[in-house]
Amino acid sequence: MSQPQAFALIPAAGMGKRMGASMNKQYLQLGGKPIVARTLQVFQDSPLISGIILVIPEDEIPYCRREVVEKYHLSKVLDVVAGGSERQHSVMNGLQALQNYAAADDIILIHDGVRPFIDESILQQSINLASTGAGALVAVQSKDTIKVVHDGTVISTPDRSTLWQAQTPQSFRFGQILQAHHRAVQDSFLGTDDCSLFERDGEPVKIITGSYRNIKITTPEDLVLAEAFLSQSQSGGGES
Repeated sequence: MSQPQAFALIPAAGMGKRMGASMNKQYLQLGGKPIVARTLQVFQDSPLISGIILVIPEDEIPYCRREVVEKYHLSKVLDVVAGGSERQHSVMNGLQALQNYAAADDIILIHDGVRPFIDESILQQSINLASTGAGALVAVQSKDTIKVVHDGTVISTPDRSTLWQAQTPQSFRFGQILQAHHRAVQDSFLGTDDCSLFERDGEPVKIITGSYRNIKITTPEDLVLAEAFLSQSQSGGGES
C-alpha cells in the first residue's frame, strides 16, 4: 500500500474589500512579491507537499498563471481553478479539481492564500494529525476578553480559556472532507470554515497550537504588521 500524499488547497478568491486597494489583496506586494506568491512558496518549498490547487476569481486565472505561478516558478501548482460566490464554494471547486490527483486517504491542507507566515513544523503536525482521521485545526488562544452582544448590549462573557481563534491550514483526509462538503451542498448549509462542515458530520476536530504570526492579511494594518514580520525573518530574527 502506497504512503498517503499531502496536497495543499489554497483559496484566494476573495475580493479584499477591507483592504481598500485598487487590486485584490492577494496580489498586493509584500517585500516586493505578491502575498499569494509568498504563501504558495511555503508549500512549493516543503518536501511534505506533493501538489497545490490554487482557487482564484475566474477572470484572474490568466493573470495569476502568468504573474504568479509562472513568474515565480511554482511548479507544484497542479491547477488554477475558478472560485465561487462564497469561500465554501471555492473550496468545493478546489476539492473537485483535486479528484484528478488525490486518493481518499491522502491529506488535504486547506490554507488561506493571504496567510504567508505558516511554517514547516505546523504543516508536519497538521499532516500527522489528519492522518489519524481527525480534522486538524491550527488555532491560537484568544488574547482578548470576548463579549457576546445582542442589539448593542453585552449578554454574556465566555470564559476566555475556552476560546480559540481559528487559523489555517485546516487539514483532513481527502475522502472525508469531500464527503462533508457534498453533504453541505445537499443540505444548503453554509459553514464558517471547513472544520465546521467536518464537525457537522460528527467527526472530531483537534487543535494544533499555531502562532500569532500566522496572520491573515485583510486590512492595511495587517500589511504593515506583515512587513515587520518579513523584515524580522529576513534579518534572522525568530518568533517573539
